[in-house]
Amino acid sequence: MIKILITKIIHLTQIFKILLTNHRVKAPILVGLSMLCTATVAHAEAEADFGFDFFSPMPSTRIVIYAGKRELLLISDDGSVIRYPIAVPKKGKEWYGETSISGKYVDPDWTPPTSVRADHPELPDLIPGGSPRNPMGSRAITLDQYQVAIHGTTAKMRQSIGSAASYGCIRMRNEDVIDLFERVDVGTPVYMYN
Repeated sequence: MIKILITKIIHLTQIFKILLTNHRVKAPILVGLSMLCTATVAHAEAEADFGFDFFSPMPSTRIVIYAGKRELLLISDDGSVIRYPIAVPKKGKEWYGETSISGKYVDPDWTPPTSVRADHPELPDLIPGGSPRNPMGSRAITLDQYQVAIHGTTAKMRQSIGSAASYGCIRMRNEDVIDLFERVDVGTPVYMYN
């Protein structure tokens, strides 16, 4: 895709030069071509930056998680993008690929998964929803990925946003996960990239 865009940019640049030498070309045509060149370059830069084509045919509203940038993008059917800072899985707990939202929960209870319990045997069997010690925070958006969710966090764990810290989940600030929660539905596709 990038090669095609670069080819288009080269062709548009050549056309632009030819038109500049023709004194009969009106300014609006030159401005339009200039905008088209700029949009094409922006598309190529976005594709190169994130490693995939945002504008290829995909389901309308989707979540794209870019682990390397510690960023979750909500791309809406109208083309708008909302960016949220996140914490991603730590080394050895990473996952990549495609999944979807399987559930949405307000103030979810939390039972430590086996992998967390192995590292933290002192944890209780259950931390009720709404507890300030509940690592799920105010919302949980579960994924069709074994024991993985996009969720809020505790005040103590809030500082982990922007790092690789979780056991597989995507951690967000509570205010951000509440916003995301209201904008997505069960079945919304989720793509995780490095």
